Amino acid sequence: MPRLFAGLVDDAAVFPPGSATLPEAVAAHRRHRRAWYAPLVGPLLLPASALPGLPALLDDDERIDVGVIGDVPVPELYPLRERTDPRIRIRQVEMAVAKRGEDPLPGLAALAGLPAHLDHDADVYAEIPLTWGLLGALDKLADERAAGSRIAAKFRTGGLAAELFPTPVELAAVIGACRDRDLPFKLTAGLHHAIRHIDPETGFTHHGFVNILAGTAVACAGAEVAEVAETLAATDPLPLVEAARSRRQEHRPLWIGFGSCSVMEPLIDLVRLGLVNGGLKP
Repeated sequence: MPRLFAGLVDDAAVFPPGSATLPEAVAAHRRHRRAWYAPLVGPLLLPASALPGLPALLDDDERIDVGVIGDVPVPELYPLRERTDPRIRIRQVEMAVAKRGEDPLPGLAALAGLPAHLDHDADVYAEIPLTWGLLGALDKLADERAAGSRIAAKFRTGGLAAELFPTPVELAAVIGACRDRDLPFKLTAGLHHAIRHIDPETGFTHHGFVNILAGTAVACAGAEVAEVAETLAATDPLPLVEAARSRRQEHRPLWIGFGSCSVMEPLIDLVRLGLVNGGLKP
């Protein structure tokens, strides 16, 4: 697995539209972790409320890495480490800090103390709406990181309505803002395929994750918003694939990765585009 794609796709099988049951998701994640493409796969993402049911699905000597999605009030996340079975390693916690149109700073302030209550290598991602108050929230996150906190940003790139899909210019501006603050970020929703495309069922235009890899790279090289947006909006796979191929053995700059209810969809696209060697034995 080329370094560029290592840990790119978090396993969000229990979330829509996949909506697998917890036993199904754990069994599938176990298969992913044993497969030849295991380096592509990040932790199993689970709602915080589902954690109590996880130990019963593990073998006695089994260990599992999880990412916790905060579906409970922030104070209930603080004792997560103490209340979690020792076979479960919490790699990250993700939490929305505001709804669209709300000021994200109060929610961000409540979340800022969480990293100190987790293992030293666990990360916290504050999901920030791409609306009013965004830049102030990014400034706050940057200040927290400068003080040594393992907290970063998370943004939505899709959903059940067209307005939940940011335009290439909007997403390019966010990537540029994170670059200017040296702020890592995650993305979620809508990133099912490598190249920007229209979903034939919904008519929504989805961002491509290879577009975002290329767009983040050019942003980190100093490109302005317009150039980054042009890369995000591209639908010709050839230049995008070549841009990714030339960086396959480099670490991803700033972009941590994304959650997907299907690990196989991104993998199949990478194999079809020749970016990952799919001829290896599983």
